[in-house]
Amino acid sequence: MLRVVAIDQGTTSTRAFVLGGPESGQIVCRRTHEQIFPAQGWVEHDPEEILLHIRECLESAGDIEAIGLGNQGESCLAWDRDTGRAISPILVWQDQRTAALIEKMKAKGAGSLVMQRAGLPLDSYFSSSKLAWILENLPEARTLLAQDRLCLGTTDAFFLHRLTGRFVTDITTASRTSLMNLETGQWDEDLCALFGVPLSALPDIVPTVGDFGQVVVNERKVPVTASVVDQQAALYGHGCRFSGDTKITFGTGAFVLAVTGHTLHRSVAGELLPTVAWQLAGGQPTFSLDGGVYSAASAVNWARKLGLFTDFTEINSFQTPSAILRRLAFVPALNGLGSPFWDRTAAGIWIGLSLETTAQDMMQALLEGIALRTAQVMDALAAEISVSDVLSIDGGLSVNEYFCQFLADVLQKTVVVRVNAELTSLGVAQLARGDDETDRGLPGSAKTYRPERHYAEGRALFARAVSRAAGWHES
Repeated sequence: MLRVVAIDQGTTSTRAFVLGGPESGQIVCRRTHEQIFPAQGWVEHDPEEILLHIRECLESAGDIEAIGLGNQGESCLAWDRDTGRAISPILVWQDQRTAALIEKMKAKGAGSLVMQRAGLPLDSYFSSSKLAWILENLPEARTLLAQDRLCLGTTDAFFLHRLTGRFVTDITTASRTSLMNLETGQWDEDLCALFGVPLSALPDIVPTVGDFGQVVVNERKVPVTASVVDQQAALYGHGCRFSGDTKITFGTGAFVLAVTGHTLHRSVAGELLPTVAWQLAGGQPTFSLDGGVYSAASAVNWARKLGLFTDFTEINSFQTPSAILRRLAFVPALNGLGSPFWDRTAAGIWIGLSLETTAQDMMQALLEGIALRTAQVMDALAAEISVSDVLSIDGGLSVNEYFCQFLADVLQKTVVVRVNAELTSLGVAQLARGDDETDRGLPGSAKTYRPERHYAEGRALFARAVSRAAGWHES
């Protein structure tokens, strides 16, 4: 069996995960990179810093026979085709500098074309408006474009270009840009024209598994055999293969993904996003429906910085009844509301505060708020497809016992947490190794949470709280 390394290049860190050999299933390298906030609503990364970390992680993996690359998804940048030099920072998926542009496009009715072709709403979350911003605001980008030397793309295309010399992106990543036609799996001329992104500057779109070129690692040429968006990699790593199989990753945000099979399923009301889950070499794309809560673990970390708690063990259990049933709610709209609302004007709120409210109460409400927002996404998903009664989750919040049990209760589903499983990395590695699509390949150790009570009243109260958070910044 091949010994492969998965590079999981995420929002906050870059990690190397090895599959095969004595270190199989382990993270052998981890590097954290700087989060740069140059202005209100702007979020950037240094592309050279992350590229250095990728190289260090590759070198740490020892003798390997194949490489898989997981990427952030919508984060993007510009660089020089001839030299490989980045001419912009990475504009991270959380970045909202294009919010005003998006609102103008919405006012002109552009949203229908984007939804019809790309299956995505007009939102600064996706890459297209960020790439347009680069062209509009960086003179060097326009100069390079005139010289046919400009490269525009998501982070995977930059890293692959620098590491292997190939200027390509995989179909899962392309499907997150708002520039790819979901029906054809290729860049859409009308969408590119709408956003002002030149087709000539974009990478070729290729399947998730295939020949991405070779990287010199420890003086040996090693092939890159898979490249994929991190959330789609997690879906594969969770063992989700068949229609209705669903996973949630509770990382910076909460990302819900459900397999819909080889047929493209469009959400009737546009509340969930059709996207490509993966495409194996020589095969047709497998599709999924995607929904997200923008702030999950990021909301917890923010509250910690505020001093609401010090150690994570403090919020693993609570002695008081549920916060929402005590009419204390937190809406985690710190970056707006994701699906099914798609409202960037919404604001994060606690509601129901009193002089008796403690920091513990506020943290209990915060954890419940993330679970309740996730339940709203799951409701929208259940209205579209038949969803499995067993839900697989991962991410930092999946170690919090109170959160997991509350999630099982509000969803009325069995929640399974894979213990010590790096499921995003595992999915990347499985794809790089060429595992069969029908092989779920699930790690054996898991913790299970089953519903113990109903929260119908709490969910209704939370819906009222969300309605109060909506549209705040418009005011």
